Amino acid sequence: MTARSLEEFVISRVFDAPRDLVWKAFTECEHLMRWWGPKGFKMLSCKVDLHPGGIFHYCLQSPDGQTMWGKFIYREIVAPERLVHIVSFSDENAGVTRHPMAPSWPLETIATATFTEHDGKTTLTVRWAPHNATEEERKTFAASHDSMRQGWTGTMDQLTDYLAQARAE
Repeated sequence: MTARSLEEFVISRVFDAPRDLVWKAFTECEHLMRWWGPKGFKMLSCKVDLHPGGIFHYCLQSPDGQTMWGKFIYREIVAPERLVHIVSFSDENAGVTRHPMAPSWPLETIATATFTEHDGKTTLTVRWAPHNATEEERKTFAASHDSMRQGWTGTMDQLTDYLAQARAE
């Protein structure tokens, strides 16, 4: 195993929706505004410029009213199969910032999302790892897998609910 595979966080979910819809839910603001983020959070701002070098820049509001900015910088886009992007916490001007609650969290992580369809259902797999990180940042990331699983499970629950609603509309 490589150091990256030991640090890498992986989560997967099968959605009862066609791949094109799951792809759009992941790449278009009109969809992202309705489900993106941990349970209980609301998206206040969303900008997507979907091309290599483009960004997804967003602001989430927590249940207690705190705001948190984040961004993806797209590195690879193979619609509707694969997205590779650098993930960072951000400010309202899309600058890179530290995690608001974990100062030793990596400034950058790299995520690969793959979308595969079988019999009208789509499997989304997210692989996530530190990028350009210090040893301390890599250790913080590796030690956070349980909380990341909890957060991503809630986010994917919201996507499940949104996709069911979108298919019914």
